[in-house]
Amino acid sequence: MSIVKRNNVLFPTLMSEFLRPDWFGGVDNFKQNVPAANVKETESEYVLELAIPGRKKEDFNVEIDNDILTISSEVKSEENKEDDGYTRREFAFSSFKRVFSLPETISLDKINASYEDGILKFVMPKKEEALPKPKRLIEIA
Repeated sequence: MSIVKRNNVLFPTLMSEFLRPDWFGGVDNFKQNVPAANVKETESEYVLELAIPGRKKEDFNVEIDNDILTISSEVKSEENKEDDGYTRREFAFSSFKRVFSLPETISLDKINASYEDGILKFVMPKKEEALPKPKRLIEIA
């Protein structure tokens, strides 16, 4: 004997459509542009890369507070074009905010950041005590 689950097709579909969070055009249709991030750990450092093309390094705001790295950017642009009795105004606004919790093993005063070819890159060296110790031979007496 097998158990067969039956779904009433009309009722769940109707109810899920009616009870959706964006039934009135809310958050489900809103797509937020958050840059993709890559984190790589080596023996001596962490490397964080964010793909953010089309910006200048002056567009970024980077803060560290209580081992929390906050990266944000806000870009606004406005274009006015007047020609043959009509006016066209276009506005563009783009912003994001990413927050990363940094491990205690990072030397916060030695963090370096660079922006090149659309990649915002942070190199975060580890503290001396967090680095792996070399192997040591012990002689038996």
